[in-house]
Amino acid sequence: MTAVERYGALRVEGTRLLGEHGEQVRLYGVSTHGLAWRSDVVCREAFEALRDEWHINTVRLALYTHEYHGYCTDGDKEELKALVFKGIDLAVELGLYVIVDWHVLGEFSPLIYADEAVKFFDELSSRYAGCPNLLYEICNEPNGTSDWGEIREYATRVIPVIRRNAPDSVVIVGTPEWSQRCDLAAADPLGFKNLLYAFHFYAATHFDNLRQRLRRSIEAGLPMFISECSITEASGHGDLDFVSARAWFALLDEYHLGYICWSFSASPEESGVIKCGCSKLSGWTDDDLKRTGHWFKHRFLSEEEQQGK
Repeated sequence: MTAVERYGALRVEGTRLLGEHGEQVRLYGVSTHGLAWRSDVVCREAFEALRDEWHINTVRLALYTHEYHGYCTDGDKEELKALVFKGIDLAVELGLYVIVDWHVLGEFSPLIYADEAVKFFDELSSRYAGCPNLLYEICNEPNGTSDWGEIREYATRVIPVIRRNAPDSVVIVGTPEWSQRCDLAAADPLGFKNLLYAFHFYAATHFDNLRQRLRRSIEAGLPMFISECSITEASGHGDLDFVSARAWFALLDEYHLGYICWSFSASPEESGVIKCGCSKLSGWTDDDLKRTGHWFKHRFLSEEEQQGK
């Protein structure tokens, strides 16, 4: 039985993500790197292997909006959109949940390309209106001077467009400072149902002060989702911090929080789980994986035990 067969359409109640029969659901899996230059992994072979060999239940499609041939700058819109549709269709075929990530980063504020976001999410939610697999992540990592007021303004423009087509869908909303100021959202949450708020961490850079911020926000009633994380430094490079990683995942386990690993790629970054030069799309051996790949694969394979199954 696939994850979607088991849980069906998702909804948010309080701080919990629930399946259609009321059971609590934990989503976990991997994010692609930027689709514009890491498109090869969006294929049936890779998604099926991740489901069957790594036991993930979710994939995240990272659509950069600004840099690296971004969707709103010098990228090929139709080609990128077709790749997003391909990833969703594969996830549906394989019974995986899929997050479409409007990857705000280099532009700092989600308002910069708000008009483009409205058009994109209108088309996406119209095309997949009745799809229980799909979650909409409307702004990855607002940063720089972008504050919660700007994100609120943006969200109140984009979410109604999605709701018009897919009224019961789950939407993930980023928070300021690279999706780490969840406390600002907790103090002034949006007035929509079925929302999750994004929180990102990199275990070798982020420590107990951010763990406590996440805990306080959950205790204040904010429903959270870790839409990006790794056990590296925030740059994606550097050494790994296994002690901090254990502390982070103990907190995630305590609150049954879903999480997405950055990233399913053979990028030069230590956070890319596949070794550079490995072109395999399935059947990865231990020699094909970086240390991050070993760690997250083991973590995914232990999820049934973590959840007491």
